[in-house]
Amino acid sequence: MIKKFYAALLMMLLVVSALSAISAQAADMQLGPGDGLKIAVFGNPDLSLETKVSESGSVTFPLIGNVSIGGLSTADAEKKIAGLLISGGFLLKAQVNIMVTELQSQQVSMLGQVLRPGRYPINGTRTVTDMLAVAGGVGPDGGDTATIIRTRDGKTSKRVVNLVDMIHSADMTRDLDLMNGDMVYVDRAPKFYIYGEVQHPGGYRLERNMSVTQALSIGGGLTPRGTERGLRIKRRDADGKTVMIGVQNDDELKPDDVVYVKESLF
Repeated sequence: MIKKFYAALLMMLLVVSALSAISAQAADMQLGPGDGLKIAVFGNPDLSLETKVSESGSVTFPLIGNVSIGGLSTADAEKKIAGLLISGGFLLKAQVNIMVTELQSQQVSMLGQVLRPGRYPINGTRTVTDMLAVAGGVGPDGGDTATIIRTRDGKTSKRVVNLVDMIHSADMTRDLDLMNGDMVYVDRAPKFYIYGEVQHPGGYRLERNMSVTQALSIGGGLTPRGTERGLRIKRRDADGKTVMIGVQNDDELKPDDVVYVKESLF
């Protein structure tokens, strides 16, 4: 019940973040190759143009020809085109409006356990929760953590953010800013495995602080022939070797543990 509450709280936060992202002003965005534009000049419908920014970062505009706008914000690109129309003697006054119809130059990769993995356009700076919301949120097999790979000033870094802890603590300073080229990978939730004399053997999601008793319950409980005496777990040690250890009912499970329930001899 508590887990569902926090999951719902996390999803609500993602939706709020997404709404904030949508409302951001396009004037802050830098234009780049592949971006689709609709350019209009007030009072001069013959100068209206729908085009894409070329690989060299330029567009070809009526009367003034090739205009380099790659790396400019939409507001600066509007001023540049207006200035060229005026300085070229084509117009006395020029009010240029640029609408971005397709954003291809600024993208973030959303991978792993999100509902809609892929590359998504990013308008300016957005946070991890902004882009998780755009990608549909964390999927049913997703874990509590996301790995973020960012490149700043030519240096690539990796950070792991625990989404649930961030919500619990209300510490949104952990909600890292993302920019073009960044990648977010939502990790798969850890699992444990149970077999032997249980009703439903198989692999299950490992919740925080889960005990052996809770694992038995998730596995449907013991069969009529099963016993809780002599419970054993296969676990990888620090060297990566699989070892068999004895456990008690209140012992805590670790990721990839394999619980074996023996058959009663009596």
